[in-house]
Amino acid sequence: MSEYRRIESALIHGGIYGDKYTKAVNVPIYQTSTYEQSGIGEEPEWEYSRTGNPTRAALEALIAELEGGKYGYAFGSGMAAITAVLSLFRTGDRILISSNVYGGTFRVLDKVFSHFGITYSIEDTTDLDALEKSITDDVKAILVESPANPLLTVTDLAAVSRIAANHGILSIVDNTFMTPYLQRPLELGADIVIHSATKYLGGHSDVVAGLVVVKEKELADRIAFIQNSTGGVLGPFDSFLLIKGIKTLGVRLDRHVENAEKAAAFLSEHKAVKKVYYPGLPDAQGYEINKKQAKNGGAMISFELYENYDIKKFFKSLRLVALAESLGGVESLVCHPASMTHASIPYDIRQQIGITDGLIRLSTGIENIDDILEDLAQAIAESEE
Repeated sequence: MSEYRRIESALIHGGIYGDKYTKAVNVPIYQTSTYEQSGIGEEPEWEYSRTGNPTRAALEALIAELEGGKYGYAFGSGMAAITAVLSLFRTGDRILISSNVYGGTFRVLDKVFSHFGITYSIEDTTDLDALEKSITDDVKAILVESPANPLLTVTDLAAVSRIAANHGILSIVDNTFMTPYLQRPLELGADIVIHSATKYLGGHSDVVAGLVVVKEKELADRIAFIQNSTGGVLGPFDSFLLIKGIKTLGVRLDRHVENAEKAAAFLSEHKAVKKVYYPGLPDAQGYEINKKQAKNGGAMISFELYENYDIKKFFKSLRLVALAESLGGVESLVCHPASMTHASIPYDIRQQIGITDGLIRLSTGIENIDDILEDLAQAIAESEE
């Protein structure tokens, strides 16, 4: 991490720190669309804010450093970031995706990129032998989430990256749930890392943004060309907000995870809870792999109640925890993946991969843990039929 050995310091001082013109400790919001140039034919440092903006550049340098990459790119949303990465491919290419992946990723492949002859296959990326056998000549990339959304499935990122490299294809990791504070896929061999920075990186539910990080210049040049050509860039003010959010990522995630570990233990022991999905539990799928490649289990939990509990009543009975889309903010949020985040995935596929109508996803916030647990307990009690 350049001269900063520890990530807690790099979160605050990494990338482009401060302002070289005024010596302000915060990068200013350069709210401009264009820049005066000194003469025709000269190459200016800045020319037009779609192509480059100092506030956005500071953010892009920061996320590149935090992820252990060399080149960062900021987009107007996580889906804009994913769309830019998928734009690397061409007609006839096929992409392998994790069996439980964010519904928006599935939707853009299924409903948009399919129009251009780019196809996908849903694979169990935890089964490495089966994954490797599924790679044919038309496969050009493997796109994984680990832990995956919403079942928190853990994939061995180093192993998947090796498989991809051996076949000359790209390995792409959506690192939204873990962030570089807890997991760095590029250091495990991945080619591209994607973030919905709306979530933990922003951390306050006040900005929508996406980030991409790569190590290799050839790939970086291609993504930079796509970013500038398609124009889905992050604006200066949102870039400023995101830098501000990242500064507190470490202290926030420490509290998020502390609360999540207690919430997962509470739910695991509750008589109403049929199953808990949390990579930090010793009996969880992929626990040992996650412990090897990540700092801890993160702060996302999914769980199912027994059939004699009405989840609609559960959601309505919550007083502190909010029913809402998104995750990773300071406030605790729950959602119903089958009808919210993953509704775009057809019912039969959802059932096949385990996203049942009874699944509840919890983004554990940084409130007092006793208040969170008391709210979950009373809502579960109210939902008993």
